[in-house]
Amino acid sequence: MATFLGAGVSPGIVMGPARVIESGSLSVPEYALKTDKDIEADTERLERALAKSRRQLKALRTKSKSLPPAAAEEMGYLLDAHGAMLAESRLVRGFRRRIQEGQINAEAAVQTEVAHMARGFEQLDDPYIAARATDVREVGGRVLRNLMEGKSPSLGELSAGTILIAEDITPADTAQMDPAVVGGFAAVLGGAEGHAAIMARSLGLPAVLGAAGLLQAVKTGDIVIVDGQAGRIVVNPDKATQRRYEDKRAVLLRETVKLQRLRDVPAITADGAKVTLLANLELVRDTKHATEAGAEGIGLLRTEFMFMNRSDVPNEEEQYEILSTVVKHMDGRPVTVRTLDIGGEKLAYSLGAILDDHVGDAVNPALGVRAIRLSLREPKLFEAQLCAILRAAAHGPVRILLPMITTPGEVKQVRDIVTRLWLRLQRRGVDLPDEVPPIGVMIEIPGAALAADALAQTADFFAIGSNDLTMYTLAIDRADERVAHLYNPLHPAVLRLIEFTVQAALRARIPVSICGEIAGDPRFTPLLLGFGVRELSMSPMALARVKQRILKLDTADAARRARLVMEIADSGRIAALLDDMDGLA
Repeated sequence: MATFLGAGVSPGIVMGPARVIESGSLSVPEYALKTDKDIEADTERLERALAKSRRQLKALRTKSKSLPPAAAEEMGYLLDAHGAMLAESRLVRGFRRRIQEGQINAEAAVQTEVAHMARGFEQLDDPYIAARATDVREVGGRVLRNLMEGKSPSLGELSAGTILIAEDITPADTAQMDPAVVGGFAAVLGGAEGHAAIMARSLGLPAVLGAAGLLQAVKTGDIVIVDGQAGRIVVNPDKATQRRYEDKRAVLLRETVKLQRLRDVPAITADGAKVTLLANLELVRDTKHATEAGAEGIGLLRTEFMFMNRSDVPNEEEQYEILSTVVKHMDGRPVTVRTLDIGGEKLAYSLGAILDDHVGDAVNPALGVRAIRLSLREPKLFEAQLCAILRAAAHGPVRILLPMITTPGEVKQVRDIVTRLWLRLQRRGVDLPDEVPPIGVMIEIPGAALAADALAQTADFFAIGSNDLTMYTLAIDRADERVAHLYNPLHPAVLRLIEFTVQAALRARIPVSICGEIAGDPRFTPLLLGFGVRELSMSPMALARVKQRILKLDTADAARRARLVMEIADSGRIAALLDDMDGLA
């Protein structure tokens, strides 16, 4: 039995067989490069993949220092060896040579060179040197995974309750997870506010991230316990440990059943204020979780997962079919569709050429051409999605949400495009609603929050994305476990931006919601209601706990406490006052 500690990013306890996700099990494309420009482009893709691979090894090196001394030393030697292979080594020079002289794509070049070098090592009589073939394959697998980012290896056949174990869980990995089969997951890398963590909470899957040394201790088929509340992973537990966790899981189940009784109870505070509780959704199948949890609609439907784990871009008709299915399943409840938010940590393999043109050479992709910036630069891609959304709106109430907006001019530009597409669809005789759907703005950049009064004059509603707003305000990459502990939505600057945005929306008399992770944390509920927010969108699994908190709150008391919070400049004192708000419920 072995125990590992990490960050508990999604509550719950699960026990089941492990399935280790191997980073080298990708289906690698192979094709000829016809022009010098193609060769140059693939060489640049290789260099970016190599640079990312080196950064990953540095992160693993840092993480390994939390292991026991002997294990940390052994892990350090291994990572140093892998790092040397990713430097100006014969392996890397071979990758480049096969692209430039063999005129084949980067993925095929890496796979071919790795196979050639590994066979060379295996043919040697020295067992120690022959064993280096494994290292070569591991390094090659890492580079391949980064070259093919956004395309995850198929998980294949899994038994119910399988626990996924990986070095890193990507957005493309999470897009394949079916809660009916996957019981939970754990990874060496990642933090509580990264996309994998958000997806875990959305699916209700117990998850632990940032668990150093985990991959070296688990093999496929081992029995694993994941405690997403305590951030603990137990590999091959003994009988006593299994019984203890089964008892803990039974207690959690009873609490869940109790909360489920609130499903059809309106979210009305003790003093009569109505709060609308909506769901954040990733995939079509999540609509069932939303309705079963009592969501009054979808406050954020992320559309980028229509582009994941496929080699081609979904056309207008495919997107329409998916979106219309969601709208129909919600049966008259409003659906807020966010347009494509690709960039940063979310990349789609199907958009490879487009992303190479716009994102590939960015020093910092999170600050470059992503989200609405990418959509406006790729009109065919954007128009196909907007047409699909407009057509889906014929089946129920739909709102269009624009990510990463910074200026009113961007909103006006989108309105012009929507109007033109609306008229085009009318001429085609396509079924449409009586009016153009409302167009709203994600407030997730400090500049947008500070310009909220101006944006409120052009937008029909606001949705505050507290995750990215916190990240951009504090200059913290929430997916980087090395700085994830600095990510703090209670920082006074973040709270002031949220309050300023809410007040701007209230002055303009447009709806404003919170759709970041703080919306689904009952600890924040009194503060958000105290700011004046009356619409919260969250993971379906969080709805009942937030509703339980709302039912006991008095909004006048919450507003007084919120004013006190805004007078404090220290986030530690703010946290203490927030915890003291338990007295309000």
